[in-house]
Amino acid sequence: MNTIPTTALGLAETGLPVLPLRADKRPFGNCRACDDLACGGRPNMATPGPCACPWPCHGWAAATTNPTVLASPQWTAAWRRARTIGYHPGGAGVTVVDLDNAEAVVWARATLPPTVTVATTRGQHWIYRGTVRSVNKVREGVDIKSTMSYARWLGPGTGSLAELPDVVRALAEKEPSTARPVTRAVAVPAPAGGGECRHRSPAYLERGIAMAEQRIADAASAVHATVYRTFLAVLSAHGRCGCLTEAHIGRLFTAAQAKGESPRHCEVAWSNAATALGM
Repeated sequence: MNTIPTTALGLAETGLPVLPLRADKRPFGNCRACDDLACGGRPNMATPGPCACPWPCHGWAAATTNPTVLASPQWTAAWRRARTIGYHPGGAGVTVVDLDNAEAVVWARATLPPTVTVATTRGQHWIYRGTVRSVNKVREGVDIKSTMSYARWLGPGTGSLAELPDVVRALAEKEPSTARPVTRAVAVPAPAGGGECRHRSPAYLERGIAMAEQRIADAASAVHATVYRTFLAVLSAHGRCGCLTEAHIGRLFTAAQAKGESPRHCEVAWSNAATALGM
């Protein structure tokens, strides 16, 4: 018997915004109506909530506590396919320090105050009261999941919930020491056929990157949202082709930094875009 829907509804009743996750621990992809954010999108919003469409789209932003949404036919179908439950830590007012290996756990025990601890496959989740921006790889084996992110529900854990310590806030806000763009490779498998771009010609990619650079440069306001949406559009068009290179990504990061974005913000926006697309 699939107990995931019942468990998810129970968690939502406690105030935990939940969403279904696939077997690979990622959210379900967008429906056709929301593909390429044609619906206007949700991932850059500061609060969780269902998309205007009835499906659980847009990754972390789909997380909800609404029992009507959770029990709707579309969500019921997704729950039947789900293999685990995800939740939006920021929407619940908490931060998850994701410790991905034994060394990271040793560091946490020596550095962080005791709090609710949940065992994971490879390490532990340390959960604190309070929110901060989500950042991956703040140190080896340590990710911070809070706003604009999701985490797996692995049980209530043990211990008492402590306040988010300053050391975690500092890690989340720490900027790289260099002003050079920090580029990130697209970690998705190349499709069959040698990974060649499935589009019309190499010039199609070049035009796409140039248009993305111009879109960022023309942003008069909401620069962070524009950067995120632009990264999302580029990844949606080319992220699975195997045709993006470090040079292409570097051009996008450079354009964003010229508008005042930090290297760290660029990296987070790129990571969030990839997550929203299920990469």
